[in-house]
Amino acid sequence: MTDVDAEAAGPGTTSPPRHWEADVLLRDGRTAHIRPMQPEDRALLVEFYARVSDQSKYYRFFSPMPELSERDLDRFTRVDHRDRVALILTVAGEMIAVGRFDTIRPGYAEVAFLVEDRHQGRGIGQLLLEHLAQAGRERGVEEFVAEVLPDNQAMIHTFKDAGYQVKSAFEDGVMELVFRIDPTETAIGVMEQREHRAEFASIERFFSPRSVAIIGASRRQDTIGRALVRHLVLGNFAGRIHVVNPSADSVAGMPAWKSVGEIPGEVDVAIVAVPAEAVQDVVLDCAAKGVHGLVVISSGFAETGEEGRQRQRRLVGLSRSYGLRLIGPNALGIINTDPDVSLNASLSSVMPPRGRAGFFCQSGALGSAILEKVQNRGLGLTTFVSAGNRADVSGNDLLQYWEEDDATEVVLLYLESIGNPRKFSRIARRVSRRKPIVAVRSGRSSQGVPMGHAVRKISAPADAVDAMFRQAGIIQVESLEQMFDVAQLLAHQPLPRGRRVAIVGNSDALGLLAADAANSVGLVVNKQEALGADATAEDFEDALDAAIDDPEVDSVVAIFIPPLNVAGAREDVANVLAAVGEQSDKPIVSTFLGTEGVPELLRVPDVAGSSAGRGSVPSYPEVEAAVRALARVVEYAVWVRVPQTSSVEPGEVDRDAARHLVNEVLMRHPEGRELDFPEQLRLLEAYGIHLWETYAVESLDEAVAAGEDLGWDVVLKATADHLRDRPDLAHVWRNIDTPDEMADAWTTLNQVITDPSRAGFVVQRNAHPGVPVTISTMEDPLFGPVLSFGIGGPLTELLGDRSYRIPPLADHDAQDMVREIKASPLLFGYRGSEIVDVEEIERLVRQVAQLQHDLPQVRALQLPLVLAGADGAAVLGATVRVEPVKDPRSDWFVRRLSTMPGDTIPD
Repeated sequence: MTDVDAEAAGPGTTSPPRHWEADVLLRDGRTAHIRPMQPEDRALLVEFYARVSDQSKYYRFFSPMPELSERDLDRFTRVDHRDRVALILTVAGEMIAVGRFDTIRPGYAEVAFLVEDRHQGRGIGQLLLEHLAQAGRERGVEEFVAEVLPDNQAMIHTFKDAGYQVKSAFEDGVMELVFRIDPTETAIGVMEQREHRAEFASIERFFSPRSVAIIGASRRQDTIGRALVRHLVLGNFAGRIHVVNPSADSVAGMPAWKSVGEIPGEVDVAIVAVPAEAVQDVVLDCAAKGVHGLVVISSGFAETGEEGRQRQRRLVGLSRSYGLRLIGPNALGIINTDPDVSLNASLSSVMPPRGRAGFFCQSGALGSAILEKVQNRGLGLTTFVSAGNRADVSGNDLLQYWEEDDATEVVLLYLESIGNPRKFSRIARRVSRRKPIVAVRSGRSSQGVPMGHAVRKISAPADAVDAMFRQAGIIQVESLEQMFDVAQLLAHQPLPRGRRVAIVGNSDALGLLAADAANSVGLVVNKQEALGADATAEDFEDALDAAIDDPEVDSVVAIFIPPLNVAGAREDVANVLAAVGEQSDKPIVSTFLGTEGVPELLRVPDVAGSSAGRGSVPSYPEVEAAVRALARVVEYAVWVRVPQTSSVEPGEVDRDAARHLVNEVLMRHPEGRELDFPEQLRLLEAYGIHLWETYAVESLDEAVAAGEDLGWDVVLKATADHLRDRPDLAHVWRNIDTPDEMADAWTTLNQVITDPSRAGFVVQRNAHPGVPVTISTMEDPLFGPVLSFGIGGPLTELLGDRSYRIPPLADHDAQDMVREIKASPLLFGYRGSEIVDVEEIERLVRQVAQLQHDLPQVRALQLPLVLAGADGAAVLGATVRVEPVKDPRSDWFVRRLSTMPGDTIPD
């Protein structure tokens, strides 16, 4: 977590790291900009200080200081960004707060803040402490001390509520607060809660506006602006609608205002549908009015090419600099079906019925199709966002909102790109514990990024991204159809307790198809009731009740095909299904008349006003689709019930020793390098990984000496990358016990290997036979740490038989990694072979994951040959490359808004 980049640059460094500058979100959901103090900020500081009250000045300096002297201005604005660090917070170009630390002695610094009075209570002190603590960690500071007057309770709570262990003392009328700034779990939890509250507040204002302004509303019927007005009015929006058109007196019978500033009263949300080149002026107009957020429908931004990308950067920078959140540009719009709001601020004429699911997508064209499908299936939504280029508000923001929204029980995501995978994984892991997330991810195989999306391409393997989704409990499906299949089950039926299924139906053929489908997706058919073609509603009721009451059944698949010449059978069976579904604590899926969605006949009224309430039985046109959806939900239910515990305890690792080693290497080699064997040994030992002693040899004499040092029974092997995975093992000579045998091995290998000077010969003790496995990690600049596991050898690489996870790991993650590769039977006694010590393999996986999680400077780590035997595992080799990091995953330890790749952060 220490950024050695600055240390490597040497003393006298004056330029602050670029990542210290960021857009941030305040407690009330508005944005601000944080950046290092610069000498040219003198005027800003003078203006800021003049607006601060005398009491706040007294709390800061412990004496009346009505003005700052020239000496004070020099001292506060001229900092070295190393031993003296100052960060300022700005909105609309004005400084509203400043925080700083001054190093008193190595590892120990004094910290202080000053926040303009009218901005106090917005969580600014806590945010400044968060960013100063990260800057301090990067500069080698371990402890902060703050001197506070006893009656300055707000500042005292800022420190004590930050999650650090604060020690206090009282002397000469001043409280001294001392605390270590390690990013403990408690401190990180506080940061996440602050971020969560801020992002919820930010999005909640979009969905519950009291007034909406449509900028670009037109009198012409065929325009986007006119459509937006029409959809708001016909959707029965509960708030006030204002139209803005400088060239008209009225639009759709409503008075038209020349600008947002002329509108009387407050405006919460502005819907923007003007040409792209005019949007910037609209932002300034909305900022002056105090609008909370913008929904930019206008196109002509990053999706059009480089000129549009520059326009989009300016739009986002300008909006955030004035405290505004932004949905879009190139967005379809937003919808809230809550009858108390009834907001259709979108280009879609379809207002979906009230339901239990929240939906986020990016493509506008796809958004329209999604809303039609929702309506046709009778699924219903709580809220809907089509974010277009999602230059600011993203799926991460919506997850934070839906986590707290009681009306939303299921989250649906159609993702064309992931802007911040680390943050997405962190939030999704938490949200999935409370509410299921169903996701479709386009471009899975290509990892491509659509034109206009303000993200970088993920370089991690596609399988690693899939693994991240599984780790987070996300139900990933292949298509929108499958998404709705799963969503209608989650929205209307309880979660299953296990994999055991009962099949009840009046079609033998469809019953067999259902059983085959269940077996193919890992479900267990424990009960199958074939009622016959002439089964009555009473027969269905008896069979369904028996299945529900059976303790060996966790869910039910009901199949009904109407018999010929039996009037009223459809309605009678539907009534039975609906009644049983409403009362059952086990999920029921059906193939009812081959219909799709939640048919009217199978719906249970919902007191909350949803189109179909809890207990409504979803229907699928094919039994295979019903069973597939049920299997997805079963996997999620299993994930929810598995404890997320980790066996990596603090006493098992020596993080300080590992960090010291890495920093030591990078101080001497700022460009980074591979660790030599002694360094590998020290690093891995710090995490409880014992690396077998290895002697690199370049001559026969050195090889003989190594064998004698090791007490013989050694191997001579070549370790060069181009030889390491040779299946014939011709580069390894085993069971060497004497100098003569070593000479024979040396001569033979030098004859067999082409260019032996590049072979990388080593001597090592002979290991007991075992199954070779490999454990590897990499640090993806965007994705973060990625861990992989597989059986050693070229076939693994050829077939891509590797499992992936994203640190940090829970215990079951390591267990699953070992078992989910196709070659895992080799570890569990395949064809009578010895069962290996799988627990030790799992421990090594956890320890390597923890190492990579703790040390972002480890660019790549590989244990290319771990021999797993019945009594343990021998780690026979390792490669570790360390490199300085410009931004040490600081989004894990500070909260910031994302920027477009290549952005210069706005002033």
